[in-house]
Amino acid sequence: MSRTAVEPRSLANLRNIGIIAHIDAGKTTLTERMLFYAGAIHRMGEVDKGTTTTDFDPEEQERGITIYAACVTFPWRNSVVNLIDTPGHVDFTAEVERSLRVLDGAVVVFSAREGVEAQSETVWRQADRHHVPRVAFINKMDREGADFYGTLDEIRNRLEANPVALQIPIGAGPPHVNDAFKGIIDLIRMKRLTFTAESQGAEAVETDIPPEMVSKAKEWRDKLLEALYDHSNELMDLALGEEPIPEALIEQTIRKATLARLIVPVFCGSALDHIGVPPVLDGVAKYLPSPLDVPPVEGVDPKHADKKLKRSVDVDEPFCGLVFKIQADKHGDLAFVRIYSGRLESNTRAYNPGKDKKENVSQLWHVQADRREQVESVSAGDIIGIIGLRNSVTGDTICDAKAPIVLETISFPDTVISMAIEPETSAERKKLADTLDMLKRQDPTFRASESTETGQTLISGMGELHLEVIKHRLLRDFKLNVRVHKPRVSYRETVATIAEATGEATLAAGGQAATATVRIRLEPNPTVDKPLVLNQSGGKIPEAFLGPILETLSNQTEGSGTVGFPLMKLKATLLGGEMNELTSNEQVVRRATADAFQKALTQCGPQLLEPIMKLDITTPDDHMGDIVADLQQRRAMITETMLRGKTTVIRAEAPLANLFGYSSAIRSLSQGRASCSMEPSAYGPAPRDVLESFML
Repeated sequence: MSRTAVEPRSLANLRNIGIIAHIDAGKTTLTERMLFYAGAIHRMGEVDKGTTTTDFDPEEQERGITIYAACVTFPWRNSVVNLIDTPGHVDFTAEVERSLRVLDGAVVVFSAREGVEAQSETVWRQADRHHVPRVAFINKMDREGADFYGTLDEIRNRLEANPVALQIPIGAGPPHVNDAFKGIIDLIRMKRLTFTAESQGAEAVETDIPPEMVSKAKEWRDKLLEALYDHSNELMDLALGEEPIPEALIEQTIRKATLARLIVPVFCGSALDHIGVPPVLDGVAKYLPSPLDVPPVEGVDPKHADKKLKRSVDVDEPFCGLVFKIQADKHGDLAFVRIYSGRLESNTRAYNPGKDKKENVSQLWHVQADRREQVESVSAGDIIGIIGLRNSVTGDTICDAKAPIVLETISFPDTVISMAIEPETSAERKKLADTLDMLKRQDPTFRASESTETGQTLISGMGELHLEVIKHRLLRDFKLNVRVHKPRVSYRETVATIAEATGEATLAAGGQAATATVRIRLEPNPTVDKPLVLNQSGGKIPEAFLGPILETLSNQTEGSGTVGFPLMKLKATLLGGEMNELTSNEQVVRRATADAFQKALTQCGPQLLEPIMKLDITTPDDHMGDIVADLQQRRAMITETMLRGKTTVIRAEAPLANLFGYSSAIRSLSQGRASCSMEPSAYGPAPRDVLESFML
């Protein structure tokens, strides 16, 4: 679709949104329907056939899942929507994180059958962290076991949200059941909506509410209005006076409360069966924010980190944007950038203040999934692809060199799983290194490092599927001949006990000896996930040396512990030291500090930490016993069980080391009827025998 088809546009009518959900909730199908109804595509693709617009990568088409966030642009009514379809699988959570960092609003999709699932919670918390207003779509109302009201309660209780139903379903379940899903009741207009097969769901036919549903519709309309009273005095006054409440006032109040993140409007339907999608698009246009509704972006002056700066969504402000994704290519990386202020033109230069580098902006592209359209300039509020950036990576700010600003970067979780790969021939080694560098630029949760002892390269990621996709790309897309070893857990290391140590250093400087001693206490800090928490207790340290000491202590955690794994969950307390302001220098103080840290680390002894995964298992009752027994053998701790229709949901936590191949195991235990999702939860102490195996 040509971009000119949706021009002209105004910032007030622009919507930068994402579709987020647990895997298999129906995000990509919903996106495909939206594109079709908006006229952006002329035929709807299907996920199972690998023909959808946003799942264009061969790996996505083969697996029937979204792996890479894809951006599409389309018009709806009087609005222009920049939409990003994100993955639902936890292994690709980085795609969700970076998308939410730059989006203004989101549509969260829930399956009416499965309700709020593990990754539903994760993406919801991500949206909370980035202060993203959202609407919810309860999908798959035509499935057996669909429960709109139960899912609504789960959104309220599990996500601690305030869902407000704007629609209720007429029936639930497939056509062969007595009370099958037949349509929707719009609680604002108080009309029944049915979607015609002739229009493939593009047109809704309004009729009167069926008599048997009138009382229920009135009950839920009252709940809708009650939820809005706190946000509009005018609406409350009309209700108290028992006067008619205009639809426009209801919609205006819903928008106001949604933008303030005080309510979540809820829609329902079945994207696969073309029911209920146009009202969701209307909700995006009516209730989600434009760039003008979002507070000015905040950053800091790169030369004065304590000086706060702001940029408004205004073409007259100095240009600034955030790189949130790199699509690596040997012919030139495509950097996806959210433009927060000002204008940017092609064949100009931008400035990366974090790296103090000038960047060439050779070409600007509006990206439509796997298609691109080149443009000459873009302005505040837009999302754009840039070719020409050489030094900028995900999370970097680019801006006008005359008005530098550093925006908050994007943080990503640590990897939890690794596997060794090695080239079949020495000739392949350089090609492998170049390819891994390209993949690292593209994926911030992918790590690769070479062992000088074995010559093997260790690649690390967020889960088995993540590494499997990487492996397939190396073999198929890049035609690399590599040997791939079995995955292994990415352990971390802390200390087992408390120890105090004194570090000493002597250096010859200017014909005399410069000396320093530094005393520290090192101890485990199990409640904090940071690598190191610093503290100071007694002992006067000259002001000139305090900064270098604390910085050196912090830097020590960037290396490995005594067993060879990255350090975390430590607390270091500076107890004191001896140094002379006249004869000591920064270098000798840093050496004494590092000596103290390493001595204390050795005295404390190592404690190995392993990644613990949070499991969500849905199983028919008759397989419950087998699954629980299997979980116990895997050192799992069951935290909750709950009934959902005819199935049981088991929530548990288990070490990743015991979960390799678990999705296949659970299918075998349940004759293919149970399903499972998992996500990283925390790092916890590993058994002593695991630690001893690394110390042999």
